[in-house]
Amino acid sequence: MSLMLHITNGDHAAARLRDAGLTGDVLAWRDVLYEGPRRPAGWPDDAALAARASFLASGTGGALNAAHVLDELRGQYQKLAEAAPSPIVLWFDACLFDQSMLSHLLACLRQRDARQVELIEVDSYPGITPFHGLGQLTSSQLAGLYGRRLTVNPEQFVFASDVDRAFAEQDLDALRGLLRIGAGA
Repeated sequence: MSLMLHITNGDHAAARLRDAGLTGDVLAWRDVLYEGPRRPAGWPDDAALAARASFLASGTGGALNAAHVLDELRGQYQKLAEAAPSPIVLWFDACLFDQSMLSHLLACLRQRDARQVELIEVDSYPGITPFHGLGQLTSSQLAGLYGRRLTVNPEQFVFASDVDRAFAEQDLDALRGLLRIGAGA
């Protein structure tokens, strides 16, 4: 593992990040975290990973088996654990898919006591309408966003952990409460 890890959703955006000339490794996080079994929240134990792998494999119509998905999930978490002491840059956009993933990663990194976590979050890009996500951007456009990264603060780690817990437990009351916070109520 190099001294920095960039994490994003999906292989397309990850390939563009690799081509952007940024220092460090790139990890494409692959999981639909707002659906399926997710207990406990935060860093998953072996039983949670096995349940998750079975759920994800079942959604592929037989294209992937649970053992393969489990190996992939374990590999992702291993890379995350190895990177936690080093700088990590999270690259995400504003969709539910990315936001649930971002919350989960921040909850996991909080449990690993990560201190050097930065975030690049994009909800639009000049000249791209409609904007659907980072995968629409070229490598040079992504490289240009690098200077916009912000350090994740302790309050954001706590909030992300609350969001991750609400998703993992499918706690509608907690999700409603989080919506009220986001709306400034």
